[in-house]
Amino acid sequence: MISCEQHDYVEIACMYNYLIRLTLNSGDEFEGVALEVKRNKSREECVKIKINNTESLFVLDSVSKIEALVDNPHFKVVSFK
Repeated sequence: MISCEQHDYVEIACMYNYLIRLTLNSGDEFEGVALEVKRNKSREECVKIKINNTESLFVLDSVSKIEALVDNPHFKVVSFK
């Protein structure tokens, strides 16, 4: 489970539709525009990002790092470990 502070950074990324890079615990990386935080069919909290015109959900508990790929006053990299 991620902390409230970490969750806030995900919410900020979605609120401003930042271009982000997600690094999963598996080491896989995905880049896209942060859209929203929502639950999947299994009721797990996820971040929805748009990657090449396709929207994908990533379970927040599977994310190890989020990086903002645009300059912003809020964050550059947030580690979830």
